[in-house]
Amino acid sequence: MHSLVTPLMTFHASPGRQIVKGIAEELVRDAVKMGGSPGHVPDPLGVAATITPIDPEILKICIIKMCAGSGVELFNDSCISGILKADSGVTGIIIESKSGRRAITAGVTIDATGDGDVAAAAGVPFSIGRERDGKTQPMTLMAVVGGVDNEKVRAYIKNHPGEFILSAYARKNINKVKFLAVSGFFSLVKNAQKKGELENFRDRVLYFEMPRCGEVALNMTRITGMSGLDPKDISRAQQLGFEQMLQSVEFLRKYAPGFENSYIVRIAEKIGVRETRHIRGLYTLTAEDVLYGRDFKDAIARGAFPIDIHSPDGSALEMKAMKPGTSYGIPYRCMLPEKIENLIVTGRAISATHEASASARVSPTCMALGQAAGTAAAIAVKKKIPPSKVSAFELRNTLKKQGAVV
Repeated sequence: MHSLVTPLMTFHASPGRQIVKGIAEELVRDAVKMGGSPGHVPDPLGVAATITPIDPEILKICIIKMCAGSGVELFNDSCISGILKADSGVTGIIIESKSGRRAITAGVTIDATGDGDVAAAAGVPFSIGRERDGKTQPMTLMAVVGGVDNEKVRAYIKNHPGEFILSAYARKNINKVKFLAVSGFFSLVKNAQKKGELENFRDRVLYFEMPRCGEVALNMTRITGMSGLDPKDISRAQQLGFEQMLQSVEFLRKYAPGFENSYIVRIAEKIGVRETRHIRGLYTLTAEDVLYGRDFKDAIARGAFPIDIHSPDGSALEMKAMKPGTSYGIPYRCMLPEKIENLIVTGRAISATHEASASARVSPTCMALGQAAGTAAAIAVKKKIPPSKVSAFELRNTLKKQGAVV
């Protein structure tokens, strides 16, 4: 949660059909008990079935407690500098820290870096960004803003509904919406850009109400044309993100009703990277798989978020929605690289096209993929077989016993 990505969306294909459970759901329940989340609530934007507002700091605590209770050994402040390899398989990784270099061997290695760093070092083929030109979705620096009068925002939305993206229910009942999500203020943004008071990095204000009263998660910055794999680009993007964030908050204070007394509570420790490498796996998830809700015999996780492409070239947002209630399966094969054994890739670096990844990259789906990867690795180690030989039937059944949805 270093990038402050909140809320989590989405755990549901429809309000009555939850498609992400397991460990991810356990974490949400723990956060609810600690007062860090209201749980799953209907999405006021109508983009997804539900959203899950969550306090990133509380979620961090829940994750650390779960790791400690499970006997996980953590190596913080370390980075991967290389891999250990024998024949056609990965046998571990090399990490660097302030105490020097260390080798960690493993029967199975899981690449959960998000960028496919281990896979790339092992020689796994990959693509970057969209297929026609390699351009990736932009990076975004998130911030939590406090002092927001959301009741004043609701009143403005009620009087200017055409200025906002809203679900049918929220459009008619904005005052009854439990947690507010805002995608709009379009004319205010456009007018400020015409006056030169706001650069044209985003065409709208996008924010989500947080569990604490008066706080919102602001998702308004957008840095295009830079690589999430290049430390120089990331540093420059972070700097531009700060500049855009300050512009955004000043604009909101000046023009957006409800933000007159707002202030920055905290800015993400790390800029959010939506897209870098997509490994080439034994199966590649496609846009058609997502939009048509395809299922697979080796599906080990499900997704239901629309194809949500933040333009690599400009300020627009391209959304391709599925029919209500649709979800799609993600094959185990998407996590298995070509040619390299004893390696499982999980998260947004799985084998998927640019469009499919724009759906599968969201947090709950990646959390489900992470549980599947860990379970597959455990089976492989226990049976002394490579991950590619793990029975999809056994893996699916094991995940079902764990409470996951496959």
